[in-house]
Amino acid sequence: MNKLASIILGTTFGFILTKSEVISWFRIQKMFRFEEPYMYLIIGTAVVTGIISVMILKKIGLKSLTKENLDFTAKPLNKGTVIGGIIFGIGWAITGACPGPIFAQIGAGEYAAAATFIGAFSGSFVFNLIKNKLP
Repeated sequence: MNKLASIILGTTFGFILTKSEVISWFRIQKMFRFEEPYMYLIIGTAVVTGIISVMILKKIGLKSLTKENLDFTAKPLNKGTVIGGIIFGIGWAITGACPGPIFAQIGAGEYAAAATFIGAFSGSFVFNLIKNKLP
């Protein structure tokens, strides 16, 4: 049941990403060049939706699909988070994709996004190998 729900939600998410044009490299390029507010409005809407959703989840005490308590403990800001955020932003600006839209781009026939996927997967793999050695 969880796999079916994941497939349905993932497909819906991909459809929404595609129809809202947030997988468009041109939209992302315009955002980073400050040429139009479209992506900033989308991101702002997502942040507000996330804040309201977390408030509701905390209030009603909903559990995960695996019946675990949801953990909303704030994580401390550190140098690694800042450096990682900068690297993420540079990669996003160059490739035109953050992790979610990569799959939607591939599904929409933007096969150059496969290179982005390989890079993201490789970076995650290398991080997993060295994470215990990082400060």
